[in-house]
This record gives sequence, structure tokens and C-alpha cells, in this order.
Amino acid sequence: MNRWIIIIMSALLLGGGAYVYSSRSANAEPLEVGAAAPHFETTAALAGKPFNVSLSEKLKKGPVVLYFFPKAFTEGCTIEANMFAEATADFEAAGATVIGMSGDDLETLTKFSVEECRDKFAVARADDAVMDGYQVRMKPTLALTNRTSYVIDQNSKIVMVHSAQDPKGHVQKTLEKVQQLARAKMAAPPEN
Repeated sequence: MNRWIIIIMSALLLGGGAYVYSSRSANAEPLEVGAAAPHFETTAALAGKPFNVSLSEKLKKGPVVLYFFPKAFTEGCTIEANMFAEATADFEAAGATVIGMSGDDLETLTKFSVEECRDKFAVARADDAVMDGYQVRMKPTLALTNRTSYVIDQNSKIVMVHSAQDPKGHVQKTLEKVQQLARAKMAAPPEN
């Protein structure tokens, strides 16, 4: 792709403007369903309070919805965070934990956790290892992620992937999947 088109599209993304271009690069196809979810430990914020978060610890409680977003306080990322905040009770009812991730610094994520996530769910710092492990880096030289959502089951397997710039489908598709997992768990025969 023409280098200038990429630069212009990146400028639109960082400026919060509307755009149609899918920023997913050829080297950043998301992980597939059935893949093992890469473990991570990183810094996060919930309700304006920083803390350390570990995927393996969160999976002990139930499935995890891990959604990557490009940049805090941009238009699409704000819409997506608001939508996840509004659906938090539904995710909790299905036994799932929502974690948003981006390449933003912790100070920015701490503010975002209050203002746009409305104190409802954690947002965490995606460092280079996390971006590369989940194959969500927008472009090799950028600390920005594609808009990609994963549902990870308690066996640390990816059971759903949705990668699209439109934030609207992410909440609906991930919620449907965790509700399906909850129904399957309830229908399963009790373990001996």
C-alpha cells in the first residue's frame, strides 16, 4: 500500500476523525479460533485506580473478553468503551470479565477508565510483546493496535475473534459468545 495513504489514515485515527480504511496490515491478522491465548501480566486501571493484571488470574473466575482498541479518547474507541460499559452487567451475568487493551500509557488509561469506561471494567497497557503475541499491531513501527476482540475460555483457548474497525459489532458478538459459553456450562453434566 502506498506509504502516504498509511500516514494519512494514521493521522485520521490519531485525530479521532472518521475513516473507512481498515487499518489491519498484512502482518497483523488476528489469532484464530482454537489458538492458545498468550499469557500476559501488565498494568491496568479500573475506576481510576492502577493495578497489575494477569490473564491467568482472570481466567480462574471465568472467560475473558479481551478487546484491543487503537487509541484512548478517539471517537471510535470512546464509542466502544461506552458500549462495553453499558453491557458490563450482562457480561458479569454470563461469568465473563472484560479487559480493554491499547498501547496507551498508564496515565491515559487511568483517565479513560473513569471517563469513558465509566468505572465498569479494566483497561490495560498492551506492550510490544502483547501486541505481537495477539497479532494486533496496526503497523510494525506503531504502538497502536487494531480493533480486535477475543473471547478466551477458561482453558486459555480463543473461542471467538472479531476484528473490524466499526466498534458496534464487538460488544454484541463477544456478549453472544460468553452467553453461549454460560449456557453450555449450565447444561453440562456435573463433574464427579
